[in-house]
Amino acid sequence: EEEEDYMSDLFIKQDVRPGLPMVRRVKEAIQKEEKQKEANERNRQKSIKEEEKERRDLVLNSALGNENKGFALLQKMGYKSGQALGKSGEGIVEPIPLNIKTGVSGLGHEELKKRKAEEKLESYRQKLQMKKQANEQAADQFRVRFKTKQEERKMEGDLRKSQRACQQLDMQKDIDVPKETWFWIEPEEEDKKDEEDKEDECTSSDLSVSEKLHILTVYLREEHFYCIWCGTTYEDSEDLSSNCPGDSAADHD
Repeated sequence: EEEEDYMSDLFIKQDVRPGLPMVRRVKEAIQKEEKQKEANERNRQKSIKEEEKERRDLVLNSALGNENKGFALLQKMGYKSGQALGKSGEGIVEPIPLNIKTGVSGLGHEELKKRKAEEKLESYRQKLQMKKQANEQAADQFRVRFKTKQEERKMEGDLRKSQRACQQLDMQKDIDVPKETWFWIEPEEEDKKDEEDKEDECTSSDLSVSEKLHILTVYLREEHFYCIWCGTTYEDSEDLSSNCPGDSAADHD
């Protein structure tokens, strides 16, 4: 290339604003580099593997000709190009494709990877199933505990109601001291609203709440002919047995 004449009219007419010549030179350099890359790509010699792959793909994509011995034998037996194999034509039309191995991994590597992936997936599914079962068991245990807690609270309420009734009926008969200390509720204890304190009151002895409730129910029925579940005082034991035969809360529910 000839050097530019800085004294010529062509150079004077060029845009000489700051920055513009530099941008134009950069753009020209990039275009020149791209052209050089294209030329190098065209002149680059293909590797042996690339040439083998191109020849193999060309052969595999080409239909079998008469030069193929197997195809020639089929033609002698009446086979025509494009016709399915078999006496009734139910066989394949195209030859079974080749599975060319181009990687460097050993035989069975792909099957091993596939098997490991399946085992990992199965392990993940098993973990999900175990987690689901654990959540279901936790939910069942919570429901059981909640139901048991509700039953305990109901039983404690029935016991307190029986204690109040026992105290009232005993006092009507001028009984100043309860048969058992826990048959009555002390006035200061009755005003307590803390649930833990109430639980301590109901379980102050070795007897459980259900045992106390049963004993007190029997006492009210035998001593006062009173049924806590009906809330009724009967005239005598015969009247109680005939009109309120239940001996427990289950008979009245």
